[in-house]
Amino acid sequence: MASCKFFHPDFMKKMISLIFAIFLIITLQAQEQHHPDPVTLAIGSPAPDFNLKGTDGRMHSLGDYASSPLLVVIFSANHCPTAQAYEDRIKDIASDYKSKGVQVVVISSNSAQALNLSEMGYTDLGDSFDEMVIRAKDKGFNFPYLYDGDNQKVALQYGPVATPHAFVFDRDRLLRYCGRIDHSEKPGTGHGEDLRLAIDQALAGKQPDPAVTKVFGCSIKWSWKSAYTEKLYRDWAALPVTLDSIGPDSVKYLLQNHSGKLRLINVWATWCGPCVNEFPDFITIDRMYRGRDFEFISISADKLSKKNKVLGFLKAHQASNKNYIFSRDNVYELIEAIDPNWQGALPYTVLVEPGGKIVYGQQGPIDPLQLKKRIVENHLLGRTY
Repeated sequence: MASCKFFHPDFMKKMISLIFAIFLIITLQAQEQHHPDPVTLAIGSPAPDFNLKGTDGRMHSLGDYASSPLLVVIFSANHCPTAQAYEDRIKDIASDYKSKGVQVVVISSNSAQALNLSEMGYTDLGDSFDEMVIRAKDKGFNFPYLYDGDNQKVALQYGPVATPHAFVFDRDRLLRYCGRIDHSEKPGTGHGEDLRLAIDQALAGKQPDPAVTKVFGCSIKWSWKSAYTEKLYRDWAALPVTLDSIGPDSVKYLLQNHSGKLRLINVWATWCGPCVNEFPDFITIDRMYRGRDFEFISISADKLSKKNKVLGFLKAHQASNKNYIFSRDNVYELIEAIDPNWQGALPYTVLVEPGGKIVYGQQGPIDPLQLKKRIVENHLLGRTY
């Protein structure tokens, strides 16, 4: 007897995948429904204890700061443009009030898994502990920077709304102020006036007025709020991947960059091991910054006869950016068209401003972190809104 076509192995695999996807969506939605955002700590409440690892490699607890007349706890994050805009102000406050015994502690409670690449358009770093260590060193933080991202237990007790969000506790570790640092997000336009006023009043034994202010910034990335990220990545995976041929004159035109965007161009080949190994880094970079004045273009130096192989590789890596393959067999025409200073070794990467100014050129593998810094700190993008 002929087997029913509906039980064909391929059909069954598709059905199992569909059922799993539906189950995952339902599970994620259920998780979000069972994990409402925590309530922000009320004025007069005692400071919840904590025991968190700092970027200095030590564990930090509430009791470590028992001798300080005031404790300022600020919830912040690496990736958030608003948080980054306040980093220098937090450093200044920590320095200015150190002689008065005020201790500033900054906590990052974001789940690195809940942070998606589309939310990282204003940063070179995510919110993992290792990336916090890098940020603390880059900025020379003069305060403990603690990680709460694994279980977010501390954030669940304090209830921060956004990053940054400040909490000021008196000598008895009762909450006296909860809110913003100041109302001027743009660097250079504020000096931490709201937080400084609260600290000054609390040091004088007074109840800060106002005791509560609204905050503005990036939402806390709760671990259970991952449904949107899952959908976003599925949508990215479904985007079409194309590969067009390109000649030397068109390559020169690309380098002139009339797009008005910061343009990243990577020349690679399927036979080039370093090219293949680093290609996922470019996909990550593209997804981080594609929502801003930025675009990524890849140019394959494979022979045109290998177009199908190149396209297969690009599809496997979900390269929905603009992709080209050089249309001439004479690869030296490509070298001269890209950059006369290029000696010809692959991979080769350039970052080009509108008008054709090359602000970054790398023969050989890139340093992803260095390149991200070049991109986000370019005047066309920047770390703040």
